[in-house]
Amino acid sequence: VEHIEKRVHAKTLFATHYHELTDMESDKIRNFCVAVKERGRDVTFLRRIVAGSADKSYGIHVARLAGLPKSVTKRAEQILDSLENDAVPQVKPNKPIATEDTTLGSLFGSAINNELLELDIMTMTPIEALNELYKLQNEAKSESGQG
Repeated sequence: VEHIEKRVHAKTLFATHYHELTDMESDKIRNFCVAVKERGRDVTFLRRIVAGSADKSYGIHVARLAGLPKSVTKRAEQILDSLENDAVPQVKPNKPIATEDTTLGSLFGSAINNELLELDIMTMTPIEALNELYKLQNEAKSESGQG
């Protein structure tokens, strides 16, 4: 960020969870974030970009929206509570974190699993990735008898 600001002078967009970068705001560096409405532990992302930086991370809420298993988000909340409330956080689990089977093999048939493992998503365009996802979804539906 410093190199871009001082030497490159290019308009650049960063999406980050490094809150330390928000301290770099200046006349050349500006912070924006998604507007959020909170009610207790319920969070609604308002789909509006506003000036300023987020006052905290909403990673657990995003994980819920992304469909991560409840056991994962519940454990993340326990760790977050520990980090926020204890001088020395206790984040080591006493028991396994996830109780449900979350391996790819249990989620998909072996053929689909192999196709997923062979994909090089880092070199795909968004439309190529979407097309592959569509193809794999149709295969999964036909394997489960839903297609």
